[in-house]
Amino acid sequence: MRRRDMLKLSLASAAAGGLAISSPLLARQAECPGDGTPAQFVPKHAADPRPHENDIEKFPNCPYCGMDRKQFHHSRMLIQYSDDLPDGTCSIHCAAISLSLNLDRDPKEIWAANNASSAEIKPLVEVGKASFLIGSSIRPVMSRTSKVAYDTAEAARAAQAASGGEIGDFDKALLAAYTGMAQDVATIRKMRAERRKKMMEEKKG
Repeated sequence: MRRRDMLKLSLASAAAGGLAISSPLLARQAECPGDGTPAQFVPKHAADPRPHENDIEKFPNCPYCGMDRKQFHHSRMLIQYSDDLPDGTCSIHCAAISLSLNLDRDPKEIWAANNASSAEIKPLVEVGKASFLIGSSIRPVMSRTSKVAYDTAEAARAAQAASGGEIGDFDKALLAAYTGMAQDVATIRKMRAERRKKMMEEKKG
């Protein structure tokens, strides 16, 4: 039996037994029977029509890797789906995961950190208006290939002159994220295994 059919059956059983659906998540899926997103992957924050306002305060940690979005403000991304559910990630790597898991949700808007800004916390820019520097020597986040957003093509070209790489739009940056996913995951697992080993050695010492 498919997960979606099982969910419908459980909702029907609850209704027949006079049980209230107390979970907002179940209620949301009951209203959207065409949504095939597995329940554990549905964005956990409530619908927000303006999620980009104070986004780090609203979404302090990446839901896919747990990283601090304030610490990685320069690489963070924010997705607003068509039902206004927001998903704030630390990087385009984790944004790619969100977009893959939520295939039945169309992105309403996507933002990336604007690295052309000199602000202490990089502001967000809509990815449709941004230029991405891909594969430069700028340190990547959650990836072996750097993908950095700028609000203008001029700013991206200036960064390219200093750090190399190739300039492209969001679709090209996202393709690079998906293409490198296998290597990125292997690298992340290796780094975390080494970190756990070091922690164990420190505890023994």
